[in-house]
Amino acid sequence: MIGVVEVEHSSRQSAWQVVRFVIVGGWNTAFGYGLYAGLTYLLTGRVPHAYMIASAVANVIAIATAYVGHKLVTFRTKGNVLRELLRFYLVYGATALVGLALLPLAVAGLNQVLANRAYAPYVAQALLLPLNVALSFVGHKHFSFRPAPREEAP
Repeated sequence: MIGVVEVEHSSRQSAWQVVRFVIVGGWNTAFGYGLYAGLTYLLTGRVPHAYMIASAVANVIAIATAYVGHKLVTFRTKGNVLRELLRFYLVYGATALVGLALLPLAVAGLNQVLANRAYAPYVAQALLLPLNVALSFVGHKHFSFRPAPREEAP
């Protein structure tokens, strides 16, 4: 019976962790996307490939703010801040690189179907968000905020 209670408790904790991830991630995604859209708007016509530069800059800023939210709210860890932060940047860096690699392809594809090509970078980034969310949750749960292995007693 104790095993069943532990599984139920663990399942509830996991479910709430996903809910917290969606809330923190939702806020951070809105923040990051807003930053991306604003930078894209400001840089378009001023620098080549404005949406790529905007994406890179927005990712760096959004990753820093996301770390605090996920550490304190989502995963509630007390672990080594530097180790977690480095792992966090590795996970988000990897997902950001996937997004940066797919963004020009998505923009090019949308340029073929959208009546107004100016919207392509905005729509493309929005379409890539679910992939980034899924990849980052798995990476953060199993790598960024994974507890350090405990040393075995002699």
